[in-house]
Amino acid sequence: MNENSGEANPSPPLTGTNAVSAHISQNKINFALWCTRLATIIFTLNYLVPIFGYSHSMYSKALIANAATSALRLHQRLPRVQLSQEFFGSLFIEDSAHYLLYSLVFIYAAPITWVLLPIFLFALLHISSYSLELIELLGSNSLTFLRKGIELVEVQSANMLRVISFAEIFLFPLLIISLFSGRATLMTVFVYYRFVSLRYASRRNPYSRNTFTELRVVAETYAQKPQCPEAVRNIVFKAIAGISRLAPPVFQSPPPPQQ
Repeated sequence: MNENSGEANPSPPLTGTNAVSAHISQNKINFALWCTRLATIIFTLNYLVPIFGYSHSMYSKALIANAATSALRLHQRLPRVQLSQEFFGSLFIEDSAHYLLYSLVFIYAAPITWVLLPIFLFALLHISSYSLELIELLGSNSLTFLRKGIELVEVQSANMLRVISFAEIFLFPLLIISLFSGRATLMTVFVYYRFVSLRYASRRNPYSRNTFTELRVVAETYAQKPQCPEAVRNIVFKAIAGISRLAPPVFQSPPPPQQ
């Protein structure tokens, strides 16, 4: 009789489609987020190179997919909706609420290609790590090129976040220009100003504040150069002072839990 017959043999971990199916059934929201982010990427690319449909339709669909992503993330962060001041205070601290507002503002507005840049980069950034997890579960060696692409995205994540923050900031003057050309409304500009204020005050993402600081340093450095005309110097410093007065208070991160 085998002495080890009473010992349970460890079963090998599941791989392949069965492992992916089991993972999805246990992580439905995370997989739904992966799907909506993938949809954002596909619709954005198809808007730029219209292969599967009318580009204006793809523009709206990309924003709708991003709105779905933001709503799902909000559901994860704040699963219980309450009609209270505390709940709405917590709601507008969340980055997902900022981009839900962003999507709703531009869905029915005239298409501006620049609008899709932040949501495309965010979708690409956040889809990468979960895609790598799915590839590991598949256990396939034929997806090496995807692994390398994901690794490249993760290495460039900080630069991508900086590009997103620059895009958020420079979209505001672009909207003001679009206001005079009839491609944007006064309400769009006002709501977007609120969005930029929320991004500046974000407690999870400091890149917007850091980018404002970088731009201020660049502007001040240029204005202080001897070759800068006096009139331009005065305009630069007045603009900096005006923008600084509009800066909202920064949300403080909650203190770490006591040991």
